[in-house]
Formats: sequence, structure tokens, C-alpha cells
Amino acid sequence: MSPWSLSGYPVPFAEAHLDSTAPRLPRIAIVGRPNVGTSTLTNRMCGSLVSIVEPTAGVTRDRVAVPARLRGRRRRRWIEVVDTGGIGVVDRDDLGPLVERQIEYALATADLILWLVDSKEGVTPLDELVARRMRGIKKPVVLVANKTEGRDAAWAVGEFHKLGAAREPIAISAQNGEGVEELYDEILAHFDEEGDEASDEVPPVKTMMRLAVVGQRNAGKSSFINALAQEDRMIVSEVPGTTRDSVDVVFERDGQSFVAIDTAGVRRKKSMQDAIEFYADSRSHRSVRRADVVVLLFDVTRKLSSIDKDLARYAIDHHKPTILGANKWDLVTELTPEDFREYIDDQLPSLDYAPVSFLSAKTGKGVDGTMRLALELFEQARLRISTGELNRVLQRALSARPPSSGGHAARVRYATQADTRPPTFVLFVNDKKNFNKDYIRYLENRLREEFPFKEIPVRIVLKDREMTEAEKAEEES
Repeated sequence: MSPWSLSGYPVPFAEAHLDSTAPRLPRIAIVGRPNVGTSTLTNRMCGSLVSIVEPTAGVTRDRVAVPARLRGRRRRRWIEVVDTGGIGVVDRDDLGPLVERQIEYALATADLILWLVDSKEGVTPLDELVARRMRGIKKPVVLVANKTEGRDAAWAVGEFHKLGAAREPIAISAQNGEGVEELYDEILAHFDEEGDEASDEVPPVKTMMRLAVVGQRNAGKSSFINALAQEDRMIVSEVPGTTRDSVDVVFERDGQSFVAIDTAGVRRKKSMQDAIEFYADSRSHRSVRRADVVVLLFDVTRKLSSIDKDLARYAIDHHKPTILGANKWDLVTELTPEDFREYIDDQLPSLDYAPVSFLSAKTGKGVDGTMRLALELFEQARLRISTGELNRVLQRALSARPPSSGGHAARVRYATQADTRPPTFVLFVNDKKNFNKDYIRYLENRLREEFPFKEIPVRIVLKDREMTEAEKAEEES
């Protein structure tokens, strides 16, 4: 690994004791033919927009798994909901077999399967295909008739009896929430009674750090996530734009749990072809906002693009610790790490403090090092500096380079660290107008030099403060 990729500061774990030995959540897979509403139901159960919903067959491709606390009429508890791609989908990018593989894994690892059908369209040949597949599964299957908005439930589900489900179909509207409490009761009845006692507890697995992996299309993000999770968690294909949703993947390292967020490849807005790509782009940016550390991954065999620069700027604007992931480094033969660092600094001067990690997501080389580096940045962002030491460092910085204030005396009267993640410092000054952006950047750099924030952004907030009578007297003397 290159000498600049690790800061040398120790990584304290005293604050992060995780319950990685807790039993996993009961897992529910939601399956069905395309466009029956599996993503809408997933979003309903989880109470947030975790899967893209759009009336185009084959929108969901990867397994989207997320914890949800179901509230039935008689009991409630945490479960894991797994959304899947449509069974039998004809994918426009010929990814159908890869989607099927993800569905097979979801079925194999689920404790309970929700099989969705569309009550508006009735039984279709694809539903009959799914029915034959469900008959071979030795797990409990609940048939759910979706899209029953404003319709008589008995009439809406009657046609689906011929699919051969073991029990009466449950009529719901995932869109409006009709019938979902009955569905939740049916789901929870398959599990033990401890949900009543643990209903108000947090999910049993707590994650230490959220790692968002962003970049333009085909940078290798899904391969990187799979290498971290050590399984084929995400579909990997040479087809640009394979990943559409932002998918949270929980994985364990050294007995601790983490979340890696795989995101859709970002495109220029003028190149977006449909609403799916618009939503995917929006969720990629949201993933940056909710991440603790960002890995900006790029293909080193290609030049940095305006998309890479826009993503870097977005991470900077939101003060996110960022790793510059030089992926496919195994394909580089005529470039040294030093040469590449120089190129990166020229292209992304505002991230000259960010570490570079050289890796190959496909072979797994450098992936562990990138993860260790992410942990270092995460810990740097959680550090606190004493008020006394902070003010001493700032006074030295002000003496070494006084702010240019057009003849006015620019003073920092007092400073304190107000927050972490990012480290946020409030400077009480005599007049904010005396401190321009260049000078604030200078102070940020000095804080990084003097304190263990070598590779992360710091945030400075200026506040005007009136002088006390004692301070006025001291200044006049």
C-alpha cells in the first residue's frame, strides 16, 4: 500500500462494542412475476423508500434487504425483508439469468416467502409458472393478492385459488396500506412469541459504520461490495447501469458489523434515459449524505470524468471522509502510485488531503486495506480536541498568517469543538466579514496539520461575538 494511504494514527474501538453474536432476524423474501408490487410492499413494510418503484418491468435486479419492524394487531417484532427481481422477467440488458440467481439465493435463505400476485390483472401464464416453482419449495409460502384498492376482498382473491396455494390468499393494497395489518399478523404468527416482549427494542445487529461506494458506471462498485461481503451479493456485469437501487449490504469483519451501500453508477443528467435512472442518481447522492465514509471508486484505465469531479464536490460539500479508490490497478503497467497521486491532486485539488487506495475489486487485492483505511477515517472523524489546545493552535495560525481584512482588525475571540463526524469547530469572531473563504480554508488546513485529522474534512463555523468590557479595555490598552 502507498505511504499516503494510511495515516499512522491508532484506531480505538472502545466506543464500538457490537452485538455481532445476536441471532439474525427472521428473513422474509417477497417474490412474484414482474410488476406485481414487490418493491411497493417492501417500502410499505420498511416505512421508507428502499426500492425504486416505477411501472417498468425489471426495475429491481439485486436483492434489496432491509430490517423492518412489523406492527400487527396482536404482536410486533423486527424482521428482515428481502425484495427481489420479477420471476421470469425479460431484462432489456439480458441480465435475466443473473436476476434469477439472486432470486434463488433469496428463496434459499428465507424463513418465509411472500408470493405476490396482481388482483387487477388476474392469473397470468407467468403466475402459473411461479406457482409451479413455489410447489417445489419446502418452506412456508403466503399468497398475497395485491392491488385490491377499493375492491371486495373475497371477489379480488377468488380467481387465485386455482394456483394451488395451501391457504386462502390475503388481499392487500401495498400502495394504500389496506389489509397489511392482517398480512403482518399472518407473517408474525410463523415466528415465536418473543416479538411481544422485544417489540420496542432496536434490531439485534448494530452496525458500526456506513460505507457508501459511489462512482460512475462500470467503475467496479458492485464487485467491490461483493469482495467486502465475500459473496455474490450484487449483480456484476459489463453492462453499464446494472445496479439501479442503492442497496445496503450488511457484512462482518473481525466480529463487527458494517453496512456497505452499493449505488447506481452516476450519469450526466442530460444522458439519463428514463425515470429509473433519475431515481437511481438521486439515491446515489442520498447515500453519500447518510454515509460515515465515502469510497469514490474510479476505473484507473480511464481518465477522471466530470462525473467523478461532481461526486467529489458533493462529498466535500457534505464534509464526508472520502477514500479515492483507484480500482483495476492490476491492469496498470506504466504508472506508479506517485504518478497517479500527482494526477489526482491536479484533477481534484480540493481533496488533496484524501487518501488513495490502490485495489482490484475483481481479484480482491487491496479491498481489506481499503476497509482498514475507512475505519481509520471513521475514527479520525470521531475525535475531540480540548478547547485549550484548539485555541492555542488557532492563535499560532492567526499569528503566522493574519487575515486580510481591509484594514480592520480580524480577531478570533474564542473557539470550541461543537461536534464530531465531521469535526466541527465554532469560532467566535469580532466580524465574520473579515474572514473570507480562502482564509477559512487556510485554518482548516492548519487544523488538519496540527491534529489527527490528516485525511478527513473539518468544518469551521463562524459566529459574531460582542466584546466584553474587559476585552474592550484590553484591546484599547
